[in-house]
Amino acid sequence: MKELHLYNTLNRQKMLFEPLDPAEVKLYTCGPTVYNFAHIGNLRTYIFEDFLRRTLEFNGYQVNHVMNITDVGHLTSDADEGEDKMLKGAKREKKTVWEIAKFYEDAFLADMGNLNLLKPHKKPKATDHIQEMIDQIKQLEENGLTYVADGNVYFDTSKFPDYGKLAQLEKQELQAGARIKVDKNKKNPQDFALWFTKSKFEDQEMQWDSPWGKGYPGWHIECSAMSVRYLGNQIDIHCGGIDHIPVHHTNEIAQAEGATNVKPWVLYWMHGNFLVLKDKEKMAKSGDNFLTLQALVEKGYDPLDYRYFCLQSHYRKELTFSWEGMDAAKTGLRRLKEKVCRLSKDQTPEDTETFPRPQKSFTSAINDDLNMPEALAATWKLVDDPNISDTEKLVIILEFDKVLGLKLNEQKDVCIPENIQKLIIERNEARNKKDWKESDKLRDEIEEEGFVVKDGPEGTEVIMK
Repeated sequence: MKELHLYNTLNRQKMLFEPLDPAEVKLYTCGPTVYNFAHIGNLRTYIFEDFLRRTLEFNGYQVNHVMNITDVGHLTSDADEGEDKMLKGAKREKKTVWEIAKFYEDAFLADMGNLNLLKPHKKPKATDHIQEMIDQIKQLEENGLTYVADGNVYFDTSKFPDYGKLAQLEKQELQAGARIKVDKNKKNPQDFALWFTKSKFEDQEMQWDSPWGKGYPGWHIECSAMSVRYLGNQIDIHCGGIDHIPVHHTNEIAQAEGATNVKPWVLYWMHGNFLVLKDKEKMAKSGDNFLTLQALVEKGYDPLDYRYFCLQSHYRKELTFSWEGMDAAKTGLRRLKEKVCRLSKDQTPEDTETFPRPQKSFTSAINDDLNMPEALAATWKLVDDPNISDTEKLVIILEFDKVLGLKLNEQKDVCIPENIQKLIIERNEARNKKDWKESDKLRDEIEEEGFVVKDGPEGTEVIMK
């Protein structure tokens, strides 16, 4: 295995990756709250996590990947305030919270498939693991880290000396109320709810029996409880968006380490930066700048065009979204596929056994904290290198694509032979002259060669059957 370096949010530096067990990397990624469609800003984080997993596997690691599905409502603020997201979705669409959860979970999984994201090995739902959450709260209670106020169970951050180490809160000199709204029930402003029995919402549907009364869990407890359930008391990597650093992931550490007394719970914390608009406004579900993957498709983009778009920026940098950028990504991906298509002519499976593993520049890029822009540049350099045979290029670039995930071996939409391209041009000229008889004749010739002709308002598209 080659050396892999990853940026660890915990100590704010790149570190040599050394897993707990070389035979299995334990990876936990925060999943969606399924009360609405994921927007493309959310999806950027999942794409970064996919690059991470593919890079680990490219380096020979066996990865055990767990991603939660948050299908029990957490509040619209991370700080135990605001609206219940699941309830908000149910009211918006006049459905039950259970119907909302199922619909948007299916929609999210469809987005994952369309973006060619590897499936997690386990996708535990919060509602299926209430007992694990209760058990972890009970353990925290036994360890003297909780208190009950007005029927709700809170984590006492003053009893956990390392609280805030991930967010480096001690360096921020936080004042009461600066980060979160002060709750009269809390002993300390940074304390957070583990279990609610006094709901703010009279029509709360999702409730369960517990030692503290009927109610529902706080948001943060689900991830630490399910991570311990499926990956044990210590894991290698935990991922999410940078917005999770100051509250959600900080509270997860307190819960997991406070319950198990095993430190560190996570060896490497990794966080993806925001997708922003030209005015640097963050994309959010509550705003007017909410763009879904389907919205891109409706504008004529393939979901993999967005994946290519994300490849062009490092995951720890803000990425500015623009339609011009999407157009460039669409063109870039199509050009790359066309080049791979030309390389693939007359190649046979036997050719693939005689060439070495991928080139050093690509591996060095991905192993330098997932430097995907450099990896993409190395891919283009390989494609255009006149000193490497087409057969070898094809073998190597398909190895690269195990990380890029662009489906470069699927060429139906671009692999059009020159004789067919000539017929397409002739047919377009006949259509422009309104010579429909000649147009139909040429269409038949094209389809006899194994292609499908689709005429639309933006022109003619020809794809392989």
